[in-house]
Amino acid sequence: LGTSIESIRSIQKQLKDLDKAIARVLDGIQGAQCLLSVPGIGKVYAAGLLGELGDIERFKDQAAVAKYAGLTWRRHQSGAFEAENTTRIQSGNRFLRYYLVEAANSVRLRDQEFSEYYRKKYDEVPKNQHKRALVLTARKLVRLVDVLLRNGQLYTPRRKVNSAKD
Repeated sequence: LGTSIESIRSIQKQLKDLDKAIARVLDGIQGAQCLLSVPGIGKVYAAGLLGELGDIERFKDQAAVAKYAGLTWRRHQSGAFEAENTTRIQSGNRFLRYYLVEAANSVRLRDQEFSEYYRKKYDEVPKNQHKRALVLTARKLVRLVDVLLRNGQLYTPRRKVNSAKD
């Protein structure tokens, strides 16, 4: 039991050291503060996203970023027919996709706009609700990340305007 506790403490110390190293590296990377301003995106997710994306200017637009991450869906059509159920493409950077989906899950727990979007997508279908809603929320996060990194701006959540008259 004592050996197990010592192993856990050693691993916890290594994790703290890694977090400090990630923080030092992020201080020198342009765009890190933009991503860190989003509630739910911490240093690990920001470092992963920036590491996998590289320079955002190499992508034409947010759709190209989503395609690179593998967060786009195939089109299935013939003439005037277009299928409602389509599959996500299997290609793309799986590490970037992982960071985007995990960050989207974290952001939806901390940001009201993303939480409402997730809930809306969750309620749209009877099967695979969580997976579908989470991937669509990640696709929404791609648009946010693209805008923040291209413009070098910090995230400011939208304010809800009450429709009730005071």
